[in-house]
Amino acid sequence: MKIDLSGKTALVTASTGGIGYAIAAGLASAGARVILNGRSEVSVTKAKEKLLGTLPHAQLDGIVADLGDAAGVQAILDAAPVAVDILVNNAGIYGPQDFFDTDDATWERYWQTNVMSGVRLSRALLPGMVSRGWGRVVFISSESARNIPADMIHYGVSKTSQLALSRGLAKRVAGSGVTVNAVLPGPTLSDGFADMMKDEVARTGKPLEELAREFVMANRPSSVIQRTANVDEVASMVVYVCSPQASATSGAALRVDGGVIDDII
Repeated sequence: MKIDLSGKTALVTASTGGIGYAIAAGLASAGARVILNGRSEVSVTKAKEKLLGTLPHAQLDGIVADLGDAAGVQAILDAAPVAVDILVNNAGIYGPQDFFDTDDATWERYWQTNVMSGVRLSRALLPGMVSRGWGRVVFISSESARNIPADMIHYGVSKTSQLALSRGLAKRVAGSGVTVNAVLPGPTLSDGFADMMKDEVARTGKPLEELAREFVMANRPSSVIQRTANVDEVASMVVYVCSPQASATSGAALRVDGGVIDDII
């Protein structure tokens, strides 16, 4: 299968590292013009340089914006150089915290970043896609949307909300040629995961990949692949969902969780 996104422009939020960067690289490799986004000029510049190092002919733009509030979203919309055909809502924050210690400010911060950034961007960009008769919107949710972690209830709730949002938007633009889907990664060996485990790597001397597998088996023992996914495995699903070949897939919650969620649907 050859995915060709030539002539399409993709905006991938929070795409200077981790899953977001891998998605941006995958879309650029398929021929899309890609708008990278990060919270600092340094991170955006480094991501562009890194991507051009492997794909020297990639068409790249970069926008510095923090999507934790409406002003940050508006900054992206104001700076976007062209109409957007593909929107990947990847921006998100996570971290363990006991429910009884999670105050209103934390709930609000997670809601604004994980949910409202996608609401605001979709509200602004979907009408143009509909008018052109083609478009793709993807929310990067999580297996935690269906398998709510007891130590990150605030995070799980925000990710479940993305499933409701993507399904509702798919129905709202039904028959338009625009699809809206959610992708649910499971434990993934991303930059964030590596940062979380750096103290354990230093303490044990074990390779990160070995510690990642131990983490999966201890915390997600239902995993079928019995390891973390890598960011490229997640990105491959997203690139497919953004492709013309995925035109009959909309309103779906597509799992890249390694079989962690123990059901057959």
